[in-house]
Amino acid sequence: QVQLVESGGGLVQAGGSLRLSCANSGRTFSRHAMAWFRQAPGKEREFVAAINWSGGNTFYTDSVKGRFTISRDNAKNTVYLQMNSLKPEDTAVYYCAAGELLRFGATEYDYWGQGTQVTVSS
Repeated sequence: QVQLVESGGGLVQAGGSLRLSCANSGRTFSRHAMAWFRQAPGKEREFVAAINWSGGNTFYTDSVKGRFTISRDNAKNTVYLQMNSLKPEDTAVYYCAAGELLRFGATEYDYWGQGTQVTVSS
């Protein structure tokens, strides 16, 4: 069983930084690809970043490249999203997800956290 719990969201001014964490209580964390998605009010959930099981491959949506970094610590069963140079348009609920393979579509992931709110003020 995979249970994901996100933390680290909050309110930050534009240009600031936040680090999101996603803890996985399941025993098979190291076998899963992990991803971050986000959903702003009135918009569909969108892909943000993903990392394969070993951490050797990472992918980002264009709007966050150079600002966000996804990483994982398999010993701690945790995946992170370091967000720098935040913009108001980054405001959304951020979700972590786990799946067998690294994919970019939300439907490709089997397990989801409850989400954490990130609000960036201008």
